[in-house]
Amino acid sequence: MGQIVNREVVLASRPDGMPTPENFEIRESLMPELGPNELLIRNKFMSVDPYMRGRMRAGKSYAAPFQEGESMYGGAVGTVVASNNANWKEGDHVLNSSGWREYTVSTGMGITRVDTSIAPLQSFLGIAGMPGQTAYFGLLRVGEPKPGETVFVSAASGAVGGLVCQIAKLHGCRVVGSVGSAAKAQWLRDEAGVDETIVWRDTDNLSAELGRACPEGIDVYFENVGGEHLQAALANMNMYGRVAACGMISTYNARMPQPGPNNLMLIVGNRIRIQGFIVSDFAEDADQFYADLKKWIDAGQVKWQETIAHGIEQAPQAFINLFTGANNGKMLVQLHA
Repeated sequence: MGQIVNREVVLASRPDGMPTPENFEIRESLMPELGPNELLIRNKFMSVDPYMRGRMRAGKSYAAPFQEGESMYGGAVGTVVASNNANWKEGDHVLNSSGWREYTVSTGMGITRVDTSIAPLQSFLGIAGMPGQTAYFGLLRVGEPKPGETVFVSAASGAVGGLVCQIAKLHGCRVVGSVGSAAKAQWLRDEAGVDETIVWRDTDNLSAELGRACPEGIDVYFENVGGEHLQAALANMNMYGRVAACGMISTYNARMPQPGPNNLMLIVGNRIRIQGFIVSDFAEDADQFYADLKKWIDAGQVKWQETIAHGIEQAPQAFINLFTGANNGKMLVQLHA
């Protein structure tokens, strides 16, 4: 194999508000020769995720920020194309955290062998990956739904929300999902089996619309959006309701801190529990997730969507599109065929 030219995405500048293509830069470099115990991975798909917006800020978060002028990174799946490591051979499919680049060199630390008998390779960045585990553990361990309860999910057709809805249905719950378009609402009803949908862009009173959709109140709210959605959910939650706080995408690009809901006192009177979580909190239980997911996929009980951009040069725009709702389900960038 001759010397390989690698392309990767660099954070050229920190976004102020909504990211723009100018915040990113594509750089080329020659890949070094493999050293002892090293392997070369050709990434086939990389992930763009809303949480990455927080890492573009200089401030402290639960993960280290990206640095200006340096390469970005995130989830990717690919194939080993050369190896000096006895534990890895050419052709092995792997999950790694070196996305936003076409090739990467590894010693084998921090990468995971992918079992494509569960789902297609790229799905390990979506339903079979971090978003899928976020949905699974966030709903079942944090939300703790019980049969017959009502579960409300915001961003309900996204990579996380779509699976949350279906797991809740599999556990005997009534499910209401909020989305940004009629087409997304139809997919939720027709494919994911959601009982009721709300197109939030079409209503001027989300709280009242949610009350109509949930006449017996909400027992579990899976929080992906924040802002008006959190206010509306609190206004309609039952006694001892639970909020699994996964993310609040409506605030990620705000230039100034946004005002919170003005009905937080309902948390006290209704004994509502709000718990934030990070998927890595449950890493030791990943085998249970994969066992359940394989069972559901094999039985045709879960479905998912993917939106795929082609070429690393499309990665910045694919990321930006997450914040305009241009994606259906998981947003991916295909780097190699």
